[in-house]
Amino acid sequence: MTLAAATNENLANLSNTLIYSAMAVYTLAFFAYITEWIFGSRSKIGRTAAALTTEAGAKAPAVTVKKAGSTAVLERPKVVVRAATGTRDVPDGPGAHGGDEKGDLYGRIAVSFTVLAFLIELGGVVARAASVERAPWGNMYEFNITFSTVAVGVYLSLLALKKNVRWLGLFLITTVLLDLGIAVTVLYTASDQLVPALHSYWLYIHVSTAILCGAVFYVGAVSTILYLFKDSYENKLATGGTPGQFATSFLERLPASASLDKFSYRVNAAVFPLWTFTIIAGAIWAGDAWGRYWGWDPKETWAFITWVAYACYLHARATAGWKGRKAAYLALVAFGCWLFNYYGVNIFVSGKHSYAGV
Repeated sequence: MTLAAATNENLANLSNTLIYSAMAVYTLAFFAYITEWIFGSRSKIGRTAAALTTEAGAKAPAVTVKKAGSTAVLERPKVVVRAATGTRDVPDGPGAHGGDEKGDLYGRIAVSFTVLAFLIELGGVVARAASVERAPWGNMYEFNITFSTVAVGVYLSLLALKKNVRWLGLFLITTVLLDLGIAVTVLYTASDQLVPALHSYWLYIHVSTAILCGAVFYVGAVSTILYLFKDSYENKLATGGTPGQFATSFLERLPASASLDKFSYRVNAAVFPLWTFTIIAGAIWAGDAWGRYWGWDPKETWAFITWVAYACYLHARATAGWKGRKAAYLALVAFGCWLFNYYGVNIFVSGKHSYAGV
């Protein structure tokens, strides 16, 4: 074995070690997020905030104060929320910690573990790239470990921008652990060189944007699912129903449904132009590699179907009659198309993009 080959093998082993180490730290983060939610369920702050919320259309109660021996009646100031115009005036929940000091501490510990695991996983991805002296996107295993790294990076970037998204942490880390578990058990492929068609600078442009789009679409999908649960919860309260204790403890701490709806729309709308560019870049790369820009290969077809689905969602979201739950269902269908394009086409469908390696 040559020195270069031995070095590459050592780097590949280092990459595997770092990925497993990242999974261990992500597991610690998972338990810390769980603990944050548990302590938050014991807090009365979230339930108090919900109790102060008036029914849609009802006038807020007045506040009575004493002034110079007399009594004055003041209107309770309206609570400013991030709800969209025309929706229920429901304040955002306090967050997973529910206002509990210990819960907040465990939430910050969870974020710290997440940052550490992200850095370790990023090191694993870089080591994998160094072991083959190319971008680490030649097969499904490499795509998976890169995708989960980018998804966590998107979450941490939102936190760094002071966005109130820590409620995403538990759901993100759960799916990241599942993603890495599938990667190391089912999709693992030893380091190898690229097939000839992938030897192009377009690999860095096309695949990197596809990974980033998928990570952002994932964040949008999680917030959309939570929106549907929170909207049902708010509807039940508005109609006089009594949600279960678990649903109340969990859902009252999330942002208002209008806030979740707006957040998911904004992230999907922000990344949609980049997904458009991803398809265009792929077409240009196909022209260089195979002599045609579009051939209705299964991967190309489902990439286009995904584009159409998200375009329909964005159009529906901008149409008054399709806002809310109808648009949310379209968003989930669109993300389902992306998932099938990623897993289904790569693993179960043969085509020019069959690089799964499994």
